[in-house]
Amino acid sequence: MHLQTEQLGAAQTERCPTLVLGLGNILLRDEGVGVRVIEAMDHLALPPHVELFDGATAGLDLLDVLADRRRVIVVDAIDGAYEPGTVVRLGSEDLAPSACPNVSMHEVGFTEALTAARHLGVEPEEVVVIGVAPHDLRSGLELSPDIARILPKIIALVLMEME
Repeated sequence: MHLQTEQLGAAQTERCPTLVLGLGNILLRDEGVGVRVIEAMDHLALPPHVELFDGATAGLDLLDVLADRRRVIVVDAIDGAYEPGTVVRLGSEDLAPSACPNVSMHEVGFTEALTAARHLGVEPEEVVVIGVAPHDLRSGLELSPDIARILPKIIALVLMEME
């Protein structure tokens, strides 16, 4: 099983150089797309240098999880002027808080954790975000049919980023 089950903040002796981090709130349907991608990928045979992590809505608690990684691939619902179901790839240059203050739909989000890691000198070498524009943010545990339909496409993009 690739899904990390340690509590956030727990010290790790060995870190996989590549982290696939799923973010989101599964109680708000498509807002949980990142977590649902991690759950689906947990059943795949992944290289030993790749770790999957369900970051939910952890915000700054992700600092320890991000620290000293070579590559971090984040999957999250994104806020913006995108049509529902649009999937975008953002690089480190796109994630500066001043350049893109509302990329994540969480109040204290991934960009703040990344900024903190940068200030502490433990920033990942490379960060890629696979962002998905949500279709339905109402209460519910299942992805909307439109987002569920593109889940294989999102996973394929994550796998391509691992290469």
